Amino acid sequence: MSLLHNEVDSRCFNRSAKLPFGLRLKDFDMAMQDVYDFFYDVNVGLIERGLQRLDDMLRPAIMSGVLSDMLTASLAKHSRSLTVNLYHNGHPDLVVSGMYPGNKVKAGTEGVEIKTTRKSGGAVDTHGARDQWMCVFVYDVDNRTEPVRDRKPMAVTELYLGQVTKDDFRKNQRSELGTRTATLHKDGIEKLRKNWVYKLKR
Repeated sequence: MSLLHNEVDSRCFNRSAKLPFGLRLKDFDMAMQDVYDFFYDVNVGLIERGLQRLDDMLRPAIMSGVLSDMLTASLAKHSRSLTVNLYHNGHPDLVVSGMYPGNKVKAGTEGVEIKTTRKSGGAVDTHGARDQWMCVFVYDVDNRTEPVRDRKPMAVTELYLGQVTKDDFRKNQRSELGTRTATLHKDGIEKLRKNWVYKLKR
C-alpha cells in the first residue's frame, strides 16, 4: 500500500485573523505539518509490518486526545511566547512563558486552550465555562474509503481561535455517571467562528 503525505495548504489561512500572544499563522502551519509528518512516518512503518494505519486503529476520543497533545506541544515549540502548561490537567494548555512560576498553573487566564473535534464548525465540549482564548482544530479521518489503500491521510479542515467568556457557554445536562461539561451556545460559537484561522478548500 502506498500512503499519501499530507501537506498544509498555506493558501487556506485567514490573513485577517486576530492572533493573541504574538502567535503567527506560520506557527499554526508548522505545528499542523509536524503532526502530518508524524502520522505519515508512523503509518509507513505500520504498513510495512502489515498493520493498520494509526488513523484506523485509534478510537475517536483517543485520536482527539493525541492530536490535542501533539498540537499543543508543536505550537509551544514554534511560538515565540507560549509554552506548555506543566500543571497536570491545568488550564489553559498553553501559557505565556514566564507568566506563572515554573510555567505551571491550575487555572490561569494568560494563554490558549487547545481543543480538537471531528465536528464541522468547531463546537466542542469543555470541562467548564471560562473566560479564555479557545483554539479549536477540526479534523477529518478517512476510515470509510474502500479499498483501504485509497484512504486519504488525516487532515485539519478548519481552525478557529476566539476569545470567549463564561457567558458564551451553556451548561450541559449531566447524566448520573457523567462529568459536567459546557459548550459554547449559539452566539458563543458564532463569536468563535468569526475569527477563523484556517479552512481547507475541498
